[in-house]
Amino acid sequence: MKAHFAGGCFWCVTPIYKMYGVDKVICGYSGGDEVNPTYEDVKAQKTGHRETIELVYDPEKVSYDKLLDIFFANVDPFDPEGQFIDKGFSYTLAIYYSTEEEKLRAQSRIHKLEEESGKKTYVAIEKFKSFYEAEEYHQDYYLKNPEAFEKEMIESGRRTK
Repeated sequence: MKAHFAGGCFWCVTPIYKMYGVDKVICGYSGGDEVNPTYEDVKAQKTGHRETIELVYDPEKVSYDKLLDIFFANVDPFDPEGQFIDKGFSYTLAIYYSTEEEKLRAQSRIHKLEEESGKKTYVAIEKFKSFYEAEEYHQDYYLKNPEAFEKEMIESGRRTK
């Protein structure tokens, strides 16, 4: 099965899913109408896409609800401008659903979070329409560039020293 989440910087959210049994995490772009967008255009807010990860998973090993748990544990759902130091539409949060069941689960999770926190969340729930794989150097960035990745995590505010 596949799931698609926009959680801000795709480099920053990739490794956590692999720790929880997701078979494959692919960095890419979703949400916009432009075909085959480039990183530079997405980052410059020119395409209407968000940085998105495609999760290929076995629901016998990890459930969709668990994927939602991981998503919400690793983002700031209360920031309407983006995530951590990454600002702009391409870094805003979205859950792209493929089935009505996924949509309902995402809506339920957001409703519960808003009730518990007393705050408005900024997580778009949109019907999945397309996913464009990002350029190769973005794939498994944390493995290819561990020092730069660690620096990004600290400078972004996602991780403390």
